[in-house]
Amino acid sequence: MTDSLADAPVDLSNCEKEQIQFLGHVQPYGCLIAVSRDWMVRHASANTGEMLGHEAQAMIGTSLADLFPRDVTHDLRGRLQMLGHGAGAARIYGIDLFEDGRAFDVSVHLSEPHYLFEFEPKTEGGARDEMSLVQPLVARLRRQPDIGRMAREAARAMKALTGFDRVMIYQFQRDDSGKVIAESAAPGLTPFLGLRFPASDIPPQARALYVRNPIRLIRDVDAPPQPILSAPEAEGERIDLSHSVTRAVSPIHLEYLRNMGVAASMSVSILRDGKLWGLIACHHGTPHYLDYEKRSAVELFTQLLSYEIAALENEAERAQATKARVLHTSLLARMTDSTAIADNFKKIAEEIGEVIPFDGIAIWINDRYHAIGATPTGEEFAGLLRHLHSTHARHAGATDRLIDRYPAAESFANRAAGILALPISRGPRDYIVLFRREQVEEVTWAGDPAKPVSTGPNGLRLTPRKSFEAWTETVRHQSAPWTDSEIAAAETLRITLLEVVLKIADDSIAERKRAQERQELLIAELNHRVRNILNLIRSLVSQSRSGVTSVEEYSRLVDGRIDALARAHDQLTGSDWEAASLKTLIETEIDAFIAAQRDRVRITGPDVGLTPEAFSTLALVLHELVTNAAKYGALKDGHGWVEVGLSRDAQGDLRIEWRERGGAPLRASKGRGFGTTVIERSIPFELGGEAELRFALTGAEARFRIPARFVATAPEAAPARDDATTDDGEAPFTLEGKALVVEDNMIIAMDASDILSELGCAAVSMANGVGEALRLIEAEQFDLALLDVNLGNETSLPVAETLRARGVPFLLATGYGATEDITAAYPDAPTLKKPYTKRSMRAGFMALLRDGNG
Repeated sequence: MTDSLADAPVDLSNCEKEQIQFLGHVQPYGCLIAVSRDWMVRHASANTGEMLGHEAQAMIGTSLADLFPRDVTHDLRGRLQMLGHGAGAARIYGIDLFEDGRAFDVSVHLSEPHYLFEFEPKTEGGARDEMSLVQPLVARLRRQPDIGRMAREAARAMKALTGFDRVMIYQFQRDDSGKVIAESAAPGLTPFLGLRFPASDIPPQARALYVRNPIRLIRDVDAPPQPILSAPEAEGERIDLSHSVTRAVSPIHLEYLRNMGVAASMSVSILRDGKLWGLIACHHGTPHYLDYEKRSAVELFTQLLSYEIAALENEAERAQATKARVLHTSLLARMTDSTAIADNFKKIAEEIGEVIPFDGIAIWINDRYHAIGATPTGEEFAGLLRHLHSTHARHAGATDRLIDRYPAAESFANRAAGILALPISRGPRDYIVLFRREQVEEVTWAGDPAKPVSTGPNGLRLTPRKSFEAWTETVRHQSAPWTDSEIAAAETLRITLLEVVLKIADDSIAERKRAQERQELLIAELNHRVRNILNLIRSLVSQSRSGVTSVEEYSRLVDGRIDALARAHDQLTGSDWEAASLKTLIETEIDAFIAAQRDRVRITGPDVGLTPEAFSTLALVLHELVTNAAKYGALKDGHGWVEVGLSRDAQGDLRIEWRERGGAPLRASKGRGFGTTVIERSIPFELGGEAELRFALTGAEARFRIPARFVATAPEAAPARDDATTDDGEAPFTLEGKALVVEDNMIIAMDASDILSELGCAAVSMANGVGEALRLIEAEQFDLALLDVNLGNETSLPVAETLRARGVPFLLATGYGATEDITAAYPDAPTLKKPYTKRSMRAGFMALLRDGNG
C-alpha cells in the first residue's frame, strides 16, 4: 500500500471506475493507525512519527496499548465498546494522548477487519462549544418559507461558521447534474450562482461515498499525501477508507480543484430519505483547516438542514397528495362507468388541471379519441398509442423528452414534448394522457460540460475542465419536468379511474366517507372559532355606535378597541401564550395614548401575570379607562395624573384600584355607554370577579377583583426600554447605501444585518473583529455602521476612530447602556442598548442622521 498516488494508472474510464475509497493514503493534517481486533497495529500512515512521536514502521506489529498511557488506552477501548455495527465513528475532542498537554481530536471507526484510529493535533486551545452555534443557525433556517430562501440562508450561515471564501448549495437534478441554487462568496469572486455542473464532475462512486461519509475536508490541494504502510504479512490487504476523515484525494479531483483556482475545499452531503439531495460545497483560495470538532458541528448543522428541506418538500407532497385524494373522491362520486368518463371529460380535465398542470389532455376510451388543448392530432396519437401499449400499459409513466423514447414525436414536439400517461383499463387499451409543450431552455453550464480526451499528468484520460466560465447550451424538444409528487398524484388518479371502469369502488367509497367526516369535523371546529371572533368584532362595532356624533369619532372608537385587543394578543403571543405581565399591559396601553408623558400614570404594587383567558378582558377594560382619562379625565390636560394600585388579598385574588387625580371634575353620564358597560360588566361576566366604577369630584375611581385562578406569578421582567426609541406615529424613515456591522457574535451580527437590510440598506458587510473591520473599511466605502463596543479581547474604538475620520456616522451597540466608561472612550457617540429591535435601531439611526452626530 505504499504506491504513489501520482503513479496510479489512469485511463479513459478512470473517472467512473476509480476506487477512491482504496487510495491507501491520508492527507497530512492527520495520521492513521489500523489495528486488528486483538489491538495489534497492522497499518500506519507514514507521518505518525512527525505527529505522534512513534515512527510507523516501529509501531507496526506492536500493541496499541503500548503506545499511550494507561488511562488514555482505557478511554480509547471504552469508545470502541460503544461502536456497534454500522454505528459510524466515535469522536473524541481535545484528548491529551500522552498526558503532556498536547491535545488531539480522534476519530475511531470499524472498517472490517480493522479498527481505524485517526488523530489530528488540536489547533485551537481553550474551552469551546461549537455545537452551541448550530441551534440558532437552524432557527434562522426554519423561518424561511421555501427551499430557495432556506438554501440562501444556509450558504450564508455556513460561510460565517467556517470562514471559507465561497459556499455553494448544490442541488442534484434528475440527470445527476448539479445546479448551484444558492451562494455566499467573498467580494471579488466570480459568482457561480445558477450555473449547472455536469454529472461527470461527480462520478457515481463519488456520489455513493458522499452518502456513506457525509463530510469531506481537503485542507491543501498541494499537500503531499501520506502513504499507509503495512506489516509484511498484510501487504496484500486493502483498507476501506470510506468512513475515514483524513482519506487522501483522487489526483483527478485535485487537478479539477486546481483548475478552478481552489486551494482548499469542504463538501457536506445533504441527504433526503437516504439519498443524495445535494451538497454544501465550500472553496478557499488558500489552504484552510477546520478541526474535527468544528467539522462535527458543520455536519450536525447540515443534517438539520436536511431535515428542514425534507419537511418543506414533504409538506408540498402532502398538499399534492391531498389534492389527489379530493380529486379521487370527486370523480368516484360523479361517475359509475367508462361511458361517464367520456361524457364528463371536460370536467375531469379541469379537475385534473388543478392537481397536475398541463398544456393539453387527451383520452382514448372505447376506441374513441377526445382531446383538449395542445395535443397531437388523432392520426399522430394513433402512432403514439402503439408506443404506449409497449411501455406504459400497467402504471403511470412520464417523460419530459418524448422524442428520446418515441422519435416520431418530433413532428408535434412544439405542442407535446413531454407526456404523463395513465392507463385506465386492465389491458393495453384505454388511456388518459397529459401533455406539456416544448420549453426551450438556455442551460448555463460552468464551462463546457464535455470532458475532452487529452494527455494529462497521469496519461491519456478524461481531463478535468480548465475553464469554468459560463457556457450556454440551448435545449429543445423538452418540456417542464414532471415532479415525483405529480407522478404519484397521477398514479392515484389512474387507480381511481380504473376502479370506475372495473366497477370496484367499494373500498374507496368507505375511505371517502372517513375523509369526509374528518373534513366536516375540521370545518365545524374552524366555523366555531371564526364565529366567536366575528361575534366579538360585531359586538364592538355595534356597541361603539352609542353616543358618537360623527363617523370619524366612531371610526376612532372601533379602531382603538380592536387595536387594544391586537396589542394584548401580541403580548400574549410574545410570551408563547403563557401568563403575561399586567404592568406591561398597562404601560403598553398608556404608550398608545401618551407615550411622551407616561410618568403621569403611577403604578404601585407588585407585578402579576394574567392567564390568556383574563388578559384580553383586562385589555379592553384598561383601554376604556385610559381612553376616558385621556378624553375627559385626569390625562386630558397637563395637570392631572392616574394612580394604579396592584395587590393580592389573602385568597390570592388580584385587587386593582384606579384613581384619577388633578383633572377636571367628572359627572357620570345619564346613560350607560358601551365603554362604561365594558368597565363595569366584563370582569364579572367573563371572569366571575367584581367591578365598581364611580365618578367623584376628584376624578374617576374604579376597583376590580380578579379571581386567583386567573392570576399567576409575574413573568420575568421584560428588557429595559431601548436607549433610542421612537413613537409609532413618526414619519416613515429608511436607510440608504452600504452598511458595516462589527460584532463578534455571529448570530447577533446576522440579525443586525437582516434588520439593516429591512430598513433599506442596499448592502451590509459583517466583521467579527477590529482587523477585519479595518480591512473592509480600507477596501470599501460605507455610508453608516453599527459597532459592538466589546469584541471579546478587544474593543471597537480603533474602528470608531477610523470611521469618524472618514465622516461615516455610526451607532454603538452595548449591553451596558451609555456608561461613563463608554462615554469617555467614545465621546458624543450615540448608544443602542442590547437587546435591540428593528424599531430601536430605526430610531437610533433616525436620531443619529437627523442630528448630524457621528
